Amino acid sequence: MSRIRPHVRGSRRLAAAGVTATTAALLAAGLSPAAHADGRPTRATAVENAASALVAHATSLGLTAAEGTSVRDVIVDKDGTQHVRYDRTYHRLPVLGGDFVVHLAPNGAYRSADRATRSPLSLSSVIPEVTGPKAAGLAVNALRAANLGERLKNVKAKPELVVDALHGTPKLAWRTNVAGQDSLGNPVARTVLTDARTGAQIDAWDSIETATGDGKSLYSGTVPLETTQSGSSYQLKDPTRGNTYTGDAENKTDLCFFGICFVRAPATLFTDADNHWGSGSNSDRSSAAVDAQYGTNETWDYYKNVQGRSGIAGDGKGSYNRVHYGSNYNNAFWDDSCFCMTYGDGDGTTFGPLVALDVAGHEMTHGVTSKTAALTYSGESGGLNEATSDILGTMVEWYANNPSDPGDYLIGEKIVKPGFGKPALRFMDKPSKDGNSADYWSSSVGNLDVHYSSGVANHFAYLLAEGSGAKTINGVSYDSPTSNGSTVTGIGRDKVGRIWYRALTVYMTSSTNYKGARTATLSAAKDLYGAGSTEYNAVAAAWSAVNVN
Repeated sequence: MSRIRPHVRGSRRLAAAGVTATTAALLAAGLSPAAHADGRPTRATAVENAASALVAHATSLGLTAAEGTSVRDVIVDKDGTQHVRYDRTYHRLPVLGGDFVVHLAPNGAYRSADRATRSPLSLSSVIPEVTGPKAAGLAVNALRAANLGERLKNVKAKPELVVDALHGTPKLAWRTNVAGQDSLGNPVARTVLTDARTGAQIDAWDSIETATGDGKSLYSGTVPLETTQSGSSYQLKDPTRGNTYTGDAENKTDLCFFGICFVRAPATLFTDADNHWGSGSNSDRSSAAVDAQYGTNETWDYYKNVQGRSGIAGDGKGSYNRVHYGSNYNNAFWDDSCFCMTYGDGDGTTFGPLVALDVAGHEMTHGVTSKTAALTYSGESGGLNEATSDILGTMVEWYANNPSDPGDYLIGEKIVKPGFGKPALRFMDKPSKDGNSADYWSSSVGNLDVHYSSGVANHFAYLLAEGSGAKTINGVSYDSPTSNGSTVTGIGRDKVGRIWYRALTVYMTSSTNYKGARTATLSAAKDLYGAGSTEYNAVAAAWSAVNVN
């Protein structure tokens, strides 16, 4: 199940005469030319201003006539400040790490830019020496190697020629999405980056972003649901939240490759006669559906009411959920290709159904990340991708304020079973309590699995919210250390969520590492609370406490 990261298409191309923009391109990007009643620039105006900035500052942005740009996202602040995020091509090839964000004053004047890479794009040739079929074969081997002990079936690979600017000097490369099914029919997928000249593997990462690991729900008690009446019955579809809905996957799995599905597990819409859903037990298949729909609702409400974002993509469009996916499937995942959340039932020994509230918030935040910074899912940026889902998923849990699943800094505590051996998947106050995650940054952090390198940012977020040392919060005991022996005073979780979200959507790019995350969150704190403010200084102190300086 490959995660396809769609672009918002507002295409521009650098030519001798400069960058051109058309009304059609703006409309293709979903940008209305209508003016705001309060006088703020519209998104369309922001794109026009940014296009002018690209012409005037092409040299400093590293743009040449060989390159094209397309708009991925647009943010207009309340004071009219504009932030336009671009993807880049080189001789029509996608550039990994070519993304950048242009920042504009309320009057449209250029202020600055954040770039994923500053390396100049200049290749001697865009003709590969390694063929596409050869790259596909190498990627299949990489997928099999990453799933030792599994007899994979229905394996397919799709190579795409790209320019890799993420790993040092830009080079021609094959980005191959390879996917298949394990012995139980559950999906496995990997993205493999191969040097198109030598055939050497540059990088590889899982293409399904995972976290192993609310009517009457399994985990959150009896929760309110907005549903749709259809004749004499009710559908588990919420018309107040973009028509988000939950369906039954009927324990089937997908046969999908790179956004093209030969077989798609169903999402048979749950219906009910009296609008009272579930029994709170696994014996009623709609109980897990209650959890999934509730998790979607709370995540939607958090992003809209706290962050001002309408839906995962920011366009008011609802996603959907599939529950009871696969056979004893110990996973849950967000998939851009269907714009949906999928939940396994767990094996009953290690994990129960993976429909807990913080899991829903975590996985749907992967969708937010893909529509904004699109943090590459490997190395330090991959750790930040996972941490973003842990941090903002945790904020969803706190926002919900559900007495049956109170807010905490534990990840997946509701879904683990005795066979897992720990009370949660991850621990934000001291990540190393899971036996694998990093408490502090070191030069080797980028070599860890992204679920473990995420520990550094998770620890930062806990320290920034609650401070260091021993304390009990909502009945859970925490004791958070610092790498430098300092004492950190927290600023509260609400401010942490606002700072991290702004850093993600305005300043981070696909290649942001931990040093870049420090810079991005400081910029966000400056925007929200002012340079030299208590909050700004606390961000700096919390990063230093996890050895990010």
